[in-house]
Amino acid sequence: MPEVISPEVVATNNAPQAIGPYSQAIKHNGLVFVSGQIPLNPATMTLVEGSTGEQTKQVMSNLKAILEAAGSSFSNVLKTTVFLRDMNDFDEMNKVYGEYFSSHNPARATVQVARLPKDVAVEIELVASY
Repeated sequence: MPEVISPEVVATNNAPQAIGPYSQAIKHNGLVFVSGQIPLNPATMTLVEGSTGEQTKQVMSNLKAILEAAGSSFSNVLKTTVFLRDMNDFDEMNKVYGEYFSSHNPARATVQVARLPKDVAVEIELVASY
């Protein structure tokens, strides 16, 4: 019978602590599933105000910290999902997002949603290998 490998919780103080009953990320069978990140400053747990671009920069910083804690990086990202409050902000988000993917471009879906946690402009989740 094959060995059963339990999922491993990933947690770091370099990204915002979960604000609900979920983990920052879960590692399992060579993949890391990173929960949706919003523009929270991990040191103060306060929202980064400002443009969608400024919020996206904080979100990407949070994702980077979680990937590093999981033993991964942006170069291992397979798929992202971007949630925008307003699709008119796509170009602004996309410009900042693109700065983090220089070696490859993962699969991605981008959708406009009615509302995001704490009424932020952007939330991003991802799946990567490690």
